[in-house]
Amino acid sequence: MKLVQRVQDILLRPKRTWPEIAAESTDTATLYRDYLLILAAIPAVAGFIGLSIIGAGAFGVSFRLPIVTGLVQAVVSYVLSLVMVYVLALIVDALAPSFGGQRSPIQALKLVAYASTAGFVGGIFSLLPSLAVLGALVGLYSVYLFYIGVPVLMECPAEKALVYTVVFALCAIVASVVLGALLSVFTPAPRLPVGALFPILTVA
Repeated sequence: MKLVQRVQDILLRPKRTWPEIAAESTDTATLYRDYLLILAAIPAVAGFIGLSIIGAGAFGVSFRLPIVTGLVQAVVSYVLSLVMVYVLALIVDALAPSFGGQRSPIQALKLVAYASTAGFVGGIFSLLPSLAVLGALVGLYSVYLFYIGVPVLMECPAEKALVYTVVFALCAIVASVVLGALLSVFTPAPRLPVGALFPILTVA
């Protein structure tokens, strides 16, 4: 799997790409090493540069997060995003039988990991804090990717995919709130957008 090609395929051709992903043999370590560890760094690094190097400002007032604080925030958000992909995959797997699907931890992890691509890539907008909202909008595309992929990877009936996605999205919102609160313990405001922590569903 070539990283750039896979990113292009899942973003531009998801209906063709999900069956390919479903058929691939992989494991958790490989998926993290070859994909998640790299993509999850995009919003973390961009957020650090945007808040600590470039700075945020409005109406003639600018603010830069101290370098050390920014680094801590970036590292914490990076680690939390990786952990939450795994936790949310467990939720996807647990929900599968309720929607007529088949449980499979690795398929659930692939679903969450690759559906998160849009959110991770959209994190590049955090380079300019004033454009972070665009990253949030791009991140919403991850919800669509999940909707397209869940019947393929979790083998649920297509007519139940929407409800499956909505229930999962609600779980994701709760997770994003928890993550935002957890990050605030480590770093003061302003903080990275929640999408930098949980890219499959960006909440402003």
